Amino acid sequence: ASLVPLKEKKLMQVKLGELPNWILMRDFTPSGIVGAFQRGYDRYYNKYINVRKGSISGINMVLAAYVVFSYCISYKELKHERRRKYH
Repeated sequence: ASLVPLKEKKLMQVKLGELPNWILMRDFTPSGIVGAFQRGYDRYYNKYINVRKGSISGINMVLAAYVVFSYCISYKELKHERRRKYH
């Protein structure tokens, strides 16, 4: 049995049976959501950007996410253009 309370566990530490209770314990208020995004940004920044011997991998991840997001947004138009080209 784990000695860490369920509320303090990270998502990767939660067992599948504990998942519904863990989700219900999350803070879904606007300030809680903003805090979650802030913690995620801080974790990303400290892991990939704010390092002593840095590389371009952190910036590449942001650019790759932007490309995938942009493609998903414009997929409908791209699909329509592709079909019109062959008909």
